[in-house]
Amino acid sequence: MTVSSRPEHAPAVPQEREGLLRRFVAVRAHSLALAAPLSPEDQCVQSMPDASPTKWHLAHTSWFFEAVVLHPLHPSPPGYEAFDARFSYLFNSYYEALGPRHPRPQRGLLTRPSADEVVAYRRHVDAAVERFIAEADAQAWQAAAPLLELGLQHEQQHQELLLTDVLHALSCNPLLPAYAPAETAALRLVREQPEPLRWLRRPEAIVEVGHDGDGFSFDNEGPRHRRLLPAYEIAERLVSCGDYLRFIEDGGYRRAGLWLSDGWTQVQAQGWQAPAYWLAPGDPRAPAADWQVFGLAGVQPLDPAVPVMQLSFYEAAAYAEWAGARLPTEFEWEAAHGAPGLRDMAGKVWQWTRSSYEPYPGFRPLAGAVGEYNGKFMVGQIVLRGASLATPAGHARPTYRNFFPPHARWQFSGLRLARDPQAPAPQDQETAE
Repeated sequence: MTVSSRPEHAPAVPQEREGLLRRFVAVRAHSLALAAPLSPEDQCVQSMPDASPTKWHLAHTSWFFEAVVLHPLHPSPPGYEAFDARFSYLFNSYYEALGPRHPRPQRGLLTRPSADEVVAYRRHVDAAVERFIAEADAQAWQAAAPLLELGLQHEQQHQELLLTDVLHALSCNPLLPAYAPAETAALRLVREQPEPLRWLRRPEAIVEVGHDGDGFSFDNEGPRHRRLLPAYEIAERLVSCGDYLRFIEDGGYRRAGLWLSDGWTQVQAQGWQAPAYWLAPGDPRAPAADWQVFGLAGVQPLDPAVPVMQLSFYEAAAYAEWAGARLPTEFEWEAAHGAPGLRDMAGKVWQWTRSSYEPYPGFRPLAGAVGEYNGKFMVGQIVLRGASLATPAGHARPTYRNFFPPHARWQFSGLRLARDPQAPAPQDQETAE
């Protein structure tokens, strides 16, 4: 759907609002396009408590616009009525201020409403939002425009979650079916020739980190502030599958001394022997005798040149220890962003850092229900930086702070190494001035 495809009777949109309307239509259409390869059965399954069904993602992002933009308006948009008042209970995620909700681990039990009803719900909300964009008076528009932008960014987050969650669900099927038989260009990692690991030296400096206020940012990206960074070195490329395979072959998952205590507990309890979705030689689900990797295009031969992904923080930290290095802090990562020589800072994998997810100095949550968006999760989680192959185009920023608990590994998460300057360089690595 495009703006030009709107019904002829649709009200004219003020020129200054046309850009946001176009983005709204495009973002909403992209969510449905991501769900298109999936059957109704695919869209209903919930493979673990941390994941959500595709159908739920499609409904929840519509509920967000309804609950945060449409319902709070005084008066509500002319002629607007909720599609189904019960949906507020079904599709609220974690907003205490917006009422009770269906338990998160039981979202897969919502066989009804059907996938078709969820699409009808989306169309109902879309029509109301488009009408509001066209007809809202200046005062209502001024109040709602930032919330509309937040709703679009929120939906883009769920577009990536939709892919990561359905990939996990499909990985639980013994048939290992592909999300799509041939990955689109946007979801495919291009093979590159392996290169030696080179390092970029960064001198000690006081740097400014955090969003500068130009354009959209989530509240957790600010306030902008200064940090003192001792001298460090950061790897020019991501850790590849070939790099990580050497860690496995050297007994990385059997050597307790490489692991943080909680990480080693996870290895023992979960039986980890490789990244999530790697199939070891001899695995009966694999079509060949060599290492295979399950992804959005199904089972494929392991490509040693592409970045390793589906790693937990614990695995990333253990690999760094094995490599005689460490993970960068989120501030080292941000300060190095844009430096000549650094590759793939975004667009391939989210990169684990060594920074706990905490508020920046002076952080204050937003007013109202949206104040629950980020702030209340600032404990027990680790920051990731960059963006992945599943991150929607235009959604990433150098200041973007993704975050997950350290055991999470169903995301497109990998790593980039850092080290202190005095660390000796292995013979097969190079250091660039």
